[in-house]
Amino acid sequence: MQQSFFEWLQNTPAGILIGETWFPWVESTHVMFTAVVIGTILTVDARLLGLGLQQLRLTYITQRLLPLTWGAFVGAAITGGMMFIANATSYIHNGPFLAKMCLLVVLGLNMLYFHVVTYRNVAEWDTGKPSASARTAGLISTFLWLAVIACGRWIGFVSNLS
Repeated sequence: MQQSFFEWLQNTPAGILIGETWFPWVESTHVMFTAVVIGTILTVDARLLGLGLQQLRLTYITQRLLPLTWGAFVGAAITGGMMFIANATSYIHNGPFLAKMCLLVVLGLNMLYFHVVTYRNVAEWDTGKPSASARTAGLISTFLWLAVIACGRWIGFVSNLS
């Protein structure tokens, strides 16, 4: 039953069109959106880790980068969904793809915790050294995003993709 849904999805007119015609363009656009997402997030992470932009308030940086991050994330999610539709039967058995999806969930939880708990006290460390929990969130985020990049690159090299 589960496999038949993914076969159906992949064989829809959209799945066929993307897979046979648009895939290189969709994949390239996905990579560009992902680069913006990761670049803006790693800029914030670098500030949290004390690796740059220390002269700027964290709130100043996040106010300017988060709209760009979210816009690019939506673009990456749409193009990622399009790539999934084109190769659904392969992706559901692809270890790096599944690992990437799990990492994105963990990243979401890390971000949620940061914004709901850690960022609540940003006024105390906005212009100085971030709190230990903020630095920890930045470190976790950096390593997880690097893992997402690695998994994303690895997806195409797993033999079950045609």
